[in-house]
Amino acid sequence: MGLKRFIIEMGMGIDQHGQEPTIAAARAVRNAIAHNALPGIWEVAGLEDPNDMIVEVQVAVPYPEQVREAEVLAVLPFGRKSLKVETGGMIVQGRAIASLNDKNDEMLIAVAAVTVLVEKPA
Repeated sequence: MGLKRFIIEMGMGIDQHGQEPTIAAARAVRNAIAHNALPGIWEVAGLEDPNDMIVEVQVAVPYPEQVREAEVLAVLPFGRKSLKVETGGMIVQGRAIASLNDKNDEMLIAVAAVTVLVEKPA
């Protein structure tokens, strides 16, 4: 069996307060999938179960070593999921507000690409 790309979705997420790269990454993934429906998974690719699709997530975010993989992948409702996290995104100076648990004035911006693949005969 070979894998064929079905769709690539892109998104952006921001954590303005708290400096949590996991939150920014999860928001980027949620943004990527927020305005899509995939009826072609059944109608074109012929999958019976949405959990049979393969969902590969790539996220670029500041402080990638702090990203909690399970929380980012939990955003996805279906599929055999994997996550690749790399250094990227952006840090923008914001305003530290103690009551919002800010550690500093950084706002973290993440970008994500979510690729859905299906298995097809080679």
